[in-house]
Amino acid sequence: MPRRTHEDTEPLLSSTYIDEEDVQASSRKKLSYEEAVEKAGFGLFHWLLLVVCGWANASDAVEILCVSFLLPTARCDLHLTSADMGLLTASIFLGMMVGGYVWGYLADRRGRRSVLVISLAVNGTFGAVASLAPSFWLFLLLRFFSGVGVGGSIPVIFSYFSEFQPRLRRGAMISALAAFWMAGNILAAGVAWLVIPRTYLSAHWGWLDFQSWRLFVVLCSVPSLSSALIFRLFMPESPKFLMEAGRETEALSVFQKMFKLNNRCAKKPFPAAGLMIRSKDDEVKNRPTSGSRCQRLSHQLKQALDPIKQLFAGPLASRSVVLLVIFFCISFGYYGLWMWFPELFKRAEDGGSPCANMSRVQSSENQSCYPVQTAVYMEGFVTAASNLPGNIFTILLMDRIGGKILLSVSLLLSSLSVFVIYVVKTKTQSLIVSCVFSGVSVISWNALDVVGTELYPTQLRSSALGVFTGVGRVAAIMGNVVFGQLVDSNCAVPLLMVSALLLAGGLAALRLPQTKQTELT
Repeated sequence: MPRRTHEDTEPLLSSTYIDEEDVQASSRKKLSYEEAVEKAGFGLFHWLLLVVCGWANASDAVEILCVSFLLPTARCDLHLTSADMGLLTASIFLGMMVGGYVWGYLADRRGRRSVLVISLAVNGTFGAVASLAPSFWLFLLLRFFSGVGVGGSIPVIFSYFSEFQPRLRRGAMISALAAFWMAGNILAAGVAWLVIPRTYLSAHWGWLDFQSWRLFVVLCSVPSLSSALIFRLFMPESPKFLMEAGRETEALSVFQKMFKLNNRCAKKPFPAAGLMIRSKDDEVKNRPTSGSRCQRLSHQLKQALDPIKQLFAGPLASRSVVLLVIFFCISFGYYGLWMWFPELFKRAEDGGSPCANMSRVQSSENQSCYPVQTAVYMEGFVTAASNLPGNIFTILLMDRIGGKILLSVSLLLSSLSVFVIYVVKTKTQSLIVSCVFSGVSVISWNALDVVGTELYPTQLRSSALGVFTGVGRVAAIMGNVVFGQLVDSNCAVPLLMVSALLLAGGLAALRLPQTKQTELT
């Protein structure tokens, strides 16, 4: 074996020396946000984050959808007409409209984590107290305040979660987070199936007849309250928000914790001594001016409305208009129809389509709610579970195809499936087509979550999602009121309206820019 000379070994030694120099230089370098996220790696931290944020997302789904499952029985105890049921399902969306922008603005100014804790606590607290409401109007008011909490947590949770994700995995991870909506939907349907038909779980108090559906309402508040506690005790603030706020030490600490959890076997520290923090010029410019109380209030109001002005100015204007159209169309269509599925299934229980026999539908208000028809909740559970294929599809293909194409195609297919619901003639056909709508429409929501997150910079992201979801709540309110007013007299009108709006949203989505694997700004 030939003997290695000094000349032979010198390149190896110098190469090693250079590598160590590079590592040391890298550790002294100040990193940008995207570089720091990449250096922190991907692993255990992100999966734990997915579970925690996913549970919060599921809790919002449970709180929103629980009303739809209690309608077939609560309508008797609260003496509800179809119009009243439309108002009840709309009340939480009215609260979400109010809360969406307020919480979104606060999240962009005060931080994601604290807003999530408060909004989730508001959601769960008022949701639980609503179970004790003896009258329709008090129940309606408490559901409104619960909606104010939901309006904050939905847009903020996606901003918070996305700001921990490396660029190449962001689309798939946000799709996975959105999939927890399905988990919340299935959880609500499953608990309703298990609890509401068990009328022996009721209790009779002097001032209140506590039926099993009221116990169901209490159980639906548990996910929100537990999520608020988890965020308060264990979760860090978004590092992207901390960097934008000039809080370098705190942001670096978050990245170090991420690196430690993702690289548990490695002994090396997080390879950065600092982070690139944005200029303070904007903060100085936006400080409250001195002067009278009225002037300070005027300045604060101007600051609060400034994000809306930025959304509809310059290069962001066209995408903001398109997203407004899409949010309106999908929210009117999805929530207008989905919140009424259990009631429509109940009306189809004797066979046929929910819209086929109008004399039977119009007499539904006089039907007894007891004994509870268990099949209604079984069908709701099956429809909720049919979200699964759509969620798997988006997780696997979001980063390959991109949110824009998935959003447009899934909205067009959703439009077609709703039209078929109107055409079908049997209960079985209605259930099958409803499952198809469930599986396809969830792709639209997942794609919209990804696109909406990636189209706006950090300082506008939560505000933008708050504004758009607020518009979506207006559409959801309109959809539920329209269904409540027309479901007894002309069931075809709301179904065809939903189909037409979903079609319009799918065509509008083609005007959005492509955001596949884009960097967050």
